[in-house]
Amino acid sequence: MNLNRLLRPSTVAVAGASPDPRSIGGAILRNLRGSGFRGPTTFVSPTRDEIDGQPCVKSLRDIPDGTDAVILNLPRVAIRQALGDCVARNVGAAVVFATGFGESDAAGRQEQDAIAKLCREGGLALLGPNCLGFANYVDGVCASFEELSFDPISTSGRRVAVIAQSGATAANVRSALQARGIAVSHVVSTGNEVVLQVEDFIAYVINEGVSAVALYVEQIRNPLAFLAIARRARDVGVPIIMLHPGRSDRARAAAQSHTGALTGDYTVMKTAVENEAVVLVETMDELFDATAILQRYPRPPAGGAAIVTNSGAICALALDTMQDVGLPVACAPIDLGAAGYSDAGIFTRTTEPLVADPAVGSVIWAMTGGGPHQQRSKVEALIPLSRRTEKPLILTLTGDGSSLDPQFLQAVRDNEVAFFRSPERTLRAMAALHRHAVARDAERRSAVCVVPPLTGKGALTEYVGKAWLRELGVPVPQGQLVQTLEQAQDAARTIGFPVVIKAQAASLQHKSDVGGVVVGIKTPAELSTAWESMVPRLGALDGVLVERMASAGLEMVVGAKNDPRWGPIILVGLGGVWIEALRAVEFLPPDISHARAVERINAMKGAALLGPFRGQPPRDVSALADLVLTLGNAMRAQPSIVEIDINPVMVFAQGAGVLALDALVVKEE
Repeated sequence: MNLNRLLRPSTVAVAGASPDPRSIGGAILRNLRGSGFRGPTTFVSPTRDEIDGQPCVKSLRDIPDGTDAVILNLPRVAIRQALGDCVARNVGAAVVFATGFGESDAAGRQEQDAIAKLCREGGLALLGPNCLGFANYVDGVCASFEELSFDPISTSGRRVAVIAQSGATAANVRSALQARGIAVSHVVSTGNEVVLQVEDFIAYVINEGVSAVALYVEQIRNPLAFLAIARRARDVGVPIIMLHPGRSDRARAAAQSHTGALTGDYTVMKTAVENEAVVLVETMDELFDATAILQRYPRPPAGGAAIVTNSGAICALALDTMQDVGLPVACAPIDLGAAGYSDAGIFTRTTEPLVADPAVGSVIWAMTGGGPHQQRSKVEALIPLSRRTEKPLILTLTGDGSSLDPQFLQAVRDNEVAFFRSPERTLRAMAALHRHAVARDAERRSAVCVVPPLTGKGALTEYVGKAWLRELGVPVPQGQLVQTLEQAQDAARTIGFPVVIKAQAASLQHKSDVGGVVVGIKTPAELSTAWESMVPRLGALDGVLVERMASAGLEMVVGAKNDPRWGPIILVGLGGVWIEALRAVEFLPPDISHARAVERINAMKGAALLGPFRGQPPRDVSALADLVLTLGNAMRAQPSIVEIDINPVMVFAQGAGVLALDALVVKEE
């Protein structure tokens, strides 16, 4: 659909316009005129003959054929008929503010489905329903009833687009950015997204040359389309800064009632979007702050942060925060004390080598401001440096709401200095930007190798799953499937004691829970006893798997899931109770590189156990990363695989590899 007819229309019709400036219809007219729109406008009113001296038509059937955009300020009960009239008049796009659709009840969802079908079949680009409309500051057109002002847009060329499923949040982000002097090009409230969705608008504003996109979503309705546009944004250097609630059960429930969103797994979403270098933030403050920095510095390097300060207290607090948020320290903080009081040039001389250092990704001046003269001297020292570097160079003056010199503030605004009042907020934003830069520059494995076919459906028995894993190159214990005790004794003698026996049946996905596993069998007599105590009790089986008992190592878990909406994701974590007790787990994209997998595994909670811990040797993290890559290849090559769960994986000493002790593979039914 042609978004130009919606966001850059030549002709507009307004249904529900009003001469009353206090009404929604009056606010729509005020914004349309105030934004600078001068194209032909048709007013539709069944009760008024004119509005502000302009004649009205009685019905949408009477508007000019081929009108670009129609703004519908109508109640829910009138929307379907109005959209049908728009289709009949070959209208290009429509904006629907009305609520009571998919976000409300079953009847609302049914009505929403009906208007979605009508618009798609009629080729009508619909924004909404349940939205606040849009404002296009670049081209001078607005279809919203929010109270807006239309100051001249910055000529610097660095502009931010704001896109949000929530109208109130769109307004909040827009006003926060404008208050900082940041030029906003477009504000779009997408609402229930029955036709047009966030990725459609992201694609549009990227083509319009924005520097960054500030995004609020409660559900990404078309994940594959979103990832494709996020990949394009990454490739052309337009960062997307996204706030997405849903980390908690209650947040997911609130999103459901708000926009009718059927929220998915936040962890899967997070892994997928961050792999495409989306800057995923967790708070509204981080959304404001990260956007402000990226508008000024859209391609921050991936190096650590350097701190220049005039306060030992700020220095210590900054180091604590950097550790908490995962922002690497590029070098020891530089505390200038009172030296800059009479010699502001020391700030410049100190910072120049940091800017030139390739290991430094950003420089943060975290300082007390002092009086008006000291404030001005700091920003005057920073401005020449900020003009010469693409590394984020950020000025932070502590003091919360304490007064600042007007000339200082004017210099900040005129020179687009990234300025904050809280070191903690700065560092949290920079941590998000660091993650973005690492993901942006990360190597990805594009080629999907051929993997052996996997037969069967549903949950496969362990011996079938392990045979396939062995073909993939995954180390598994030497073993044999047997049907009788005599065969088990022969297998054990061939394999060599000690052995493990495991009952095998498609219905036994959790064998240990029903006593279907016996470990540490050292002799033929112990094998006979174990067999007689287990096999008759469990009834019909496919057989019993006899395996050599593994030597000691560190138990880990490696798994893979093919999410129906987002695609494959890989899990690696500590085994046993640790994965639940410590949340000691990392979620990785299937195309991750070996080096990045090693890095992520070593950064997970409890990773100290992988090193030389309490007399134990360091573990073979490289082999563990190989297993992660193998599962990533398999999941991408065979989409019919729903899940792979290798639990536990025994990780041996460095250089000794890994061993998959148990495995569950699930295929589509």
